Amino acid sequence: MESSDISRVTSVRITASNILRNSSVEVFSRSSREEDDEEALKWAALEKLPTFLRIQRGILTEEKGQAREIDIKSLGLRERKNLIQRLVKIDGHDNEKFLLKLKERIDRVGLDSPTVEVRFEHLTVDAEAYVGSRALPTIFNISANILEGFLNYLHILPSRKKPFSILHDVSGIIKPRRMALLLGPPSSGKTTLLLALAGRLGSDLKVSGRVTYNGHGMDEFVPQRTSAYTSQYDLHAGEMTVRETLDFSARCQGGGGLSDMLAELSRREKAANIKPDPDIDIYMKAAALEGQKTSVVTEYMLKKILGLEICADTLVGDVMKRGISGGQKKRLTTGEILVGPARALFMDEISTGLDSSTAFQIVNSLRQSIHMLNGTALISLLQPAPETYNLFDDIILLSDGKIVYQGPCENVLEFFGYMGFKCPERKGVADFLQEVTSRKDQEQYWARKDEPYSYVTVKEFAEAFQSFHIGQKLGDELAVPFDKTKGHPAALTTKKYGISKRELLRACTSREFLIMKRNSFVYIFKMIQLIIVAFISMTLFLRTEMSRNTVEDGGIFMGALFFAVLRIMFNGLTELPMTIFQLPVFYKQRGLLFFPSWAYSLSKWILKMPIAFAEVGAWVIMTYYVIGFDPNIERFFKQYLLLLCIHQMASGLLRLMAALGRNIIVASTFGSFPLLLVVVLGGFVLSKDDVKPWWEWGYWVSPLMYGQNAISVNEFLGNSWRHVPANSTESLGVLVLKARGAFTEPHWYWHLGSLNQFYPRRP
Repeated sequence: MESSDISRVTSVRITASNILRNSSVEVFSRSSREEDDEEALKWAALEKLPTFLRIQRGILTEEKGQAREIDIKSLGLRERKNLIQRLVKIDGHDNEKFLLKLKERIDRVGLDSPTVEVRFEHLTVDAEAYVGSRALPTIFNISANILEGFLNYLHILPSRKKPFSILHDVSGIIKPRRMALLLGPPSSGKTTLLLALAGRLGSDLKVSGRVTYNGHGMDEFVPQRTSAYTSQYDLHAGEMTVRETLDFSARCQGGGGLSDMLAELSRREKAANIKPDPDIDIYMKAAALEGQKTSVVTEYMLKKILGLEICADTLVGDVMKRGISGGQKKRLTTGEILVGPARALFMDEISTGLDSSTAFQIVNSLRQSIHMLNGTALISLLQPAPETYNLFDDIILLSDGKIVYQGPCENVLEFFGYMGFKCPERKGVADFLQEVTSRKDQEQYWARKDEPYSYVTVKEFAEAFQSFHIGQKLGDELAVPFDKTKGHPAALTTKKYGISKRELLRACTSREFLIMKRNSFVYIFKMIQLIIVAFISMTLFLRTEMSRNTVEDGGIFMGALFFAVLRIMFNGLTELPMTIFQLPVFYKQRGLLFFPSWAYSLSKWILKMPIAFAEVGAWVIMTYYVIGFDPNIERFFKQYLLLLCIHQMASGLLRLMAALGRNIIVASTFGSFPLLLVVVLGGFVLSKDDVKPWWEWGYWVSPLMYGQNAISVNEFLGNSWRHVPANSTESLGVLVLKARGAFTEPHWYWHLGSLNQFYPRRP
């Protein structure tokens, strides 16, 4: 082939290649333009919707890059995970970018975010406690304390408790957009200060001074909803997974007014013709939804903040069930609060049990959130690592109930240098601060070698801080009251609970159903046990061997009835330990205002009623006609109704004992006495005529008495017992009732309504 032909062929190939390349680029660019145009059309259609509907819909980008309009409520687990992964690809670095995008969207339309400034002035907390051997938890001391407390209440005997000061005249400011560290040696009052600022101090403490949020007193809003307190104790339902625990917490706490802010944000963006980032838009709309079983905030916390994705679907566990580790439980405790809308965080030793890397990640994420979203935080840490300490803006050093220093972290060493103490170069600042007020460790940090060392007390430190320039500046700020007019109207929460009563009941019912499903073995075993005992009873009291001729025959039937009442009553004995195991979590979540007591109790009652129907039904169906009770169908159903009421009474009584004891040993030990009285004074073991006069009150109080009389009247006033024996003017049934000291009037059956009074409305 000649050179001219070769060059011609080469030219043709190059031209063809260029044409193909250009056409492919044009095809892809056209496809991209079409996708952009399609997305723009969807946004335009979305903008035409009313605001209420607009904040419930969004444009979701799928894995292949295609955009589609979705209902935010229908966002699935996989879609939530992909959304969080797109928003925060790299933990830490990308999390700050994500929060910055949230902040920029709000700032772009000139919307002010709520902020909370917490002030405490001359706060003093005192307690009274027994000291020495009297403080030991012995049976004698507990009994003596109860008796002495009652006599003190009647002003008959003076209290022997000794006064104890926890916090003494402390004042300070927790500012928004600044993260404060609370440091101090053990027993310095850190937990009490956090509880006081969160509005969760116990009623047995004597409190003076004032705590305000944006200048408002604690009685002007609901502090437990405006702020959140993270306990140092990890209390969780062991039957739930990590994800389910966080979802329940987010569901109960609600959106905290985020939906109202989002509606205003959407209106302003529409007026300014601003198109938000689709992923940011969907995240904010999903976070604002209330009453959802699952939350997008949960996925964000699990994957990017807490590092719990690896155990998200693992049971939390407890002393009886294997679950997550102690460090993971600590992170879960923190996450349970962070998924809520609280604007002020008071966190107590959240790093205990965590490695330094995990603690740094969590505190760094909190720092980013506080700075970007205008939050307020006071966090107590036990011996934080230097890199974690450096994340904080301010520090409060507490010792012996007094504030030694409060102010910027960069000035704390200057203050102690002013007092004559110096932190060694290789010593962590946090460790130095916790030891410098200790009588045992203070001398090693004395820096004025030309002056003799003498111990500087905590009181002297506190007084010196008032003359230090940081202390003077703090005093000047406290002297000027907070201008209430500058506070955001949505900053303080006035609603006691985050969601409606209906949603509270739905949330508690959903969780209770989940726990019951995980404990299904217990209920199945109870049913099998009841069926076996019913089979034994029906063969023991077989109707072919039972006659109705004498009062003694009636006594045998009476025994069968009493055994039925006892069996149904004690079949609910498992309620005692199960309730005790659940009580710590209940008290914690009720204190955090997740739900009221009625929602918790009512949900239990609703879900356990079908079990009660089944258990009582199995017993009555198996035993009634086989034993040979009165064949009238009406009396069959009346016995069923009565045993159902006894079942509910027993469950309520056992829950009450658990709530009063709060400990399996105490409840079992002291609870056996009232159960003994209930059975002995129930009208069968001792008839009414045999009860001593000073015990008659116990007879009338015993719920078993009403149940035993009702079931006896229902049986022995039936047709099977209406024949009159020789040498008698009364029916055999009436004679049997009188022989056992029972009442003979028919209306005594309807006294079963008294059994309902023993069901506790609140734990």
